[in-house]
Amino acid sequence: METEQKNLQEIIKFRLEKLEKIKDLGINPYAYNFNKKDAIESLTQKGESGVGEKVITAGRMVSFRKMGKASFTHIQDESGKIQIYLKNDLLPDTIYDNIVRNLDLGDIVGCTGELFITKMGELSIKADNIHILSKNIRPLPNMKEKEGESFNAFEDKELRYRHRQLDLIANPDIKAVFKKRAKIISSTRKYLDDNGFIEVETPVLQPVYGGASARPFTTFHNTLEESLYLRIADELYLKRLIIGGFEKVYELAKNFRNEGMDRNHNPEYTSLEFYHAYSDIYEMMDFTEDLFKQVAEETSSNSLLFGGHTIDLKKPFHKNTMFKLLEEYTNEDLSKMDEDDLTTFAKSKSLDIANGMNYGQVLDKIFGELVEPHLIEPIFVTDYPKAISPLAKEDRNGNADIVERFELFIAGMEFANAFSELNDPIEQRNRLEAQAKLRDSGDEEAQIVDENFLQAIEIGMPPTGGVGIGVDRLVMLLTQQESIKDVILFPAMRHEDK
Repeated sequence: METEQKNLQEIIKFRLEKLEKIKDLGINPYAYNFNKKDAIESLTQKGESGVGEKVITAGRMVSFRKMGKASFTHIQDESGKIQIYLKNDLLPDTIYDNIVRNLDLGDIVGCTGELFITKMGELSIKADNIHILSKNIRPLPNMKEKEGESFNAFEDKELRYRHRQLDLIANPDIKAVFKKRAKIISSTRKYLDDNGFIEVETPVLQPVYGGASARPFTTFHNTLEESLYLRIADELYLKRLIIGGFEKVYELAKNFRNEGMDRNHNPEYTSLEFYHAYSDIYEMMDFTEDLFKQVAEETSSNSLLFGGHTIDLKKPFHKNTMFKLLEEYTNEDLSKMDEDDLTTFAKSKSLDIANGMNYGQVLDKIFGELVEPHLIEPIFVTDYPKAISPLAKEDRNGNADIVERFELFIAGMEFANAFSELNDPIEQRNRLEAQAKLRDSGDEEAQIVDENFLQAIEIGMPPTGGVGIGVDRLVMLLTQQESIKDVILFPAMRHEDK
């Protein structure tokens, strides 16, 4: 490591010397602009038909081969890569000696010239001028040359996530994932807009966090002299808009949860929540299925390989209840078990049950460990216990322990969560106060009593169906990426010193 650091410092020192040479020649190594006319992809697509055409393009140097009074370099822009031929007698006087000889891998250059085919059959630009636009000081890691071509070994996942700018340079193909992400989000918005939903914005900093079972990030507002929380969900504010008279609203934005990180979880993530007045989970179930199918068709494919499984989004999504699935995969009827019985059962299956875990936490653990991995084809899981669903209405068929809720699972992962929203203010207060008792007994993720929301719902909220979708997970599915870090440009990372 010490030797590598010494070598790096020597490279930086050498490049700084070149930088000073360029400045001493009266050349600005950090240009204000460049009139780039041609994207590289548009040039490479021309092939032989473009030979002789005058072009103006720019990009970052990713290979460099010097041969006396001539050199070859490949430059790379957002769209692709092309070779440039630089020859002393084809360039203006002094340009080769003053600029080309002081170039390095990683420099950003602009060039003018004409397209031609080299003896090796490669479409290239025969430059008649070259401009340095940004001098590279810190070298690109593992960008090396072999027989005139660049190659790299910048494959370490942690380094790639931590230094995404270098990842995008060294592994330009990953740009396709993030371009598709943008299309997925755009397609999702279009689906909602076309169906009459209005996009809104609600507070990120909240005096009371709610709408989900999670721990928040806490901050302090100096002027207000009070603690505030980064939102863990949009739900309660969006319902207040429904109460206020909006009938179809959605928000596609960042939420924050102070929880663990794994391939499916990042503490800062993109969530979509939408609410439809006079609706319920059954209408929202059909709407959600159509959304997934339409977005997949527009941006990717309705047949995908994900998590080692072929996922067919064309077929109707399956439906089953939570306790039927528990019985199917455990061979036990858990619906009548109390907290002690569930805990005993979970421990008999060698599940890690911490002391003090309540009924909802134990049931969630059992379902997550013993059922979710089997839910491969898209399936709506319904009929959740009231104990773990404090914002959902009771089952309309009279089962007081069950609520109208669904979660959508694909390839063993949850993608959506939805309720027939509880609009009885008395019952809602009772549920949140019961959650507060769970918090007092040690459940840090239990929901809290939000008096502003309770006062709002006392005004009267129409029957409403609400859905939350993990956008990052949807992107994972449609780009066929196995980790959430591969679809977030700058995922949360532990500090390098730790």
